[in-house]
Amino acid sequence: MIIDLSQLTPMQKQQWLQHAIAPRPVCFASTIDKEGNVNLSPFSFFNLFSSNPPVVVFSPARRVRDNTTKHTLQNVLEVPEVVINIVDYDMVQQVSLASCEFPKEVNEFIKAGFTEEAATLVKPPMVKESKVKMECKVLEVKPLGSEGGAGNLVICEVLRMHVDENILNAESTMIDQRKLHHIARLGGDWYCKVDEHSLFHVAKPNTQLGIGIDALPETIRNSNILTGNNLGQLANVHEYPAVDATFEDEQLKNIIQYFSINPDEMDKELHKYAKELLDAGKVNEAWQVLLADS
Repeated sequence: MIIDLSQLTPMQKQQWLQHAIAPRPVCFASTIDKEGNVNLSPFSFFNLFSSNPPVVVFSPARRVRDNTTKHTLQNVLEVPEVVINIVDYDMVQQVSLASCEFPKEVNEFIKAGFTEEAATLVKPPMVKESKVKMECKVLEVKPLGSEGGAGNLVICEVLRMHVDENILNAESTMIDQRKLHHIARLGGDWYCKVDEHSLFHVAKPNTQLGIGIDALPETIRNSNILTGNNLGQLANVHEYPAVDATFEDEQLKNIIQYFSINPDEMDKELHKYAKELLDAGKVNEAWQVLLADS
């Protein structure tokens, strides 16, 4: 199916894009106007774009239905400061409540039941219940259009972070990803939760290059059992592995013993076992199993 966005209504464009480009982290932005009125609102058009300088960007888009602008946008144009509070699972329902379009004089901290906590460098207050809070100055607000649905990029420099010590690792040197249960927006009313059950590791190439899928033997590259992810794991090694004479594996021995008279069946069983190992993150062992057929 081909979607030509130029033929869609603004609402249809938004729905297709938000369902496809996900999950999106949520920026819970606290801002203040020149009269001192506080606003608190979530935005899922948000991410990190630079670490040095530390820059994050979020976008309070113009409303699709009537092309009006949000109080957050009006506030950062008057007072170019914001606190970005990171949203986790413990606060998601209250955050959703804060997204209601209350009148400008209404404080969403009160409506959503959050606690104001004074920031140290900027005027807007922090959300005490958030486990990570970032005090930011607004560097620029860049409009992307003038029609309903058009974004307004609020480009922010992070000046100071406040991190709950309960989500740090054992050495207290970094956030333990397993302890901060991020939530993220999908399309429609859908969200997702990041926790121990949804986390997984992917080996990062860093400075050493992987050999690449094109360097894999044809029998592996064209396997009907190994998936693209499996091939990516095998091809991420820095040099083509050699047979390890000390490698011992009972299941490998059994496969060779029972299927050696039928090379095609043995190849199939070796690939099935290698896939099990790869799915368990055991790349070196998987390579030794596959090399047994060479």
